Amino acid sequence: MKIILLTCKAVFLALVMALICVSSVSASDGVHKVAIHVDDNDPARMNMALNNVANVKKYYDSINEKVEIEVVAYGPGLHMLRADTSPVIDRISLMSLEIEDLTFSACGNTHSAMTKKAGKEVKLVEEANMVPSGVIQLITLQEQGYAYIRP
Repeated sequence: MKIILLTCKAVFLALVMALICVSSVSASDGVHKVAIHVDDNDPARMNMALNNVANVKKYYDSINEKVEIEVVAYGPGLHMLRADTSPVIDRISLMSLEIEDLTFSACGNTHSAMTKKAGKEVKLVEEANMVPSGVIQLITLQEQGYAYIRP
């Protein structure tokens, strides 16, 4: 009888602790996080990624919830963030002005390789933030709880 009572108390305490943890996570975090991956030099894919950004933002706005969105470009996808070759430069500019908590991350490894190949510094759009590695940035974001989207 004592063992059953102790077991019931332990289960009850575990449930209370779980509820405290769940309620504190939703109360303190409460922000949806989305990482969108672009690694193709394809205007259709880039536009799809930006459509995803717009649709995600629109949905969470409609239910009065916050969302943080980070677009990570590397490899051939870095053309999305190049000032000289981006087919979506105007959309990036406009979306950056309209959407709070939208980040564009450019892979430093890819940027270095493109700069070396071009023989001169490759300029990125002013909205781009350089990260050491696009792949590592995606890993880091996922470890921080970001949902991963690859259009």
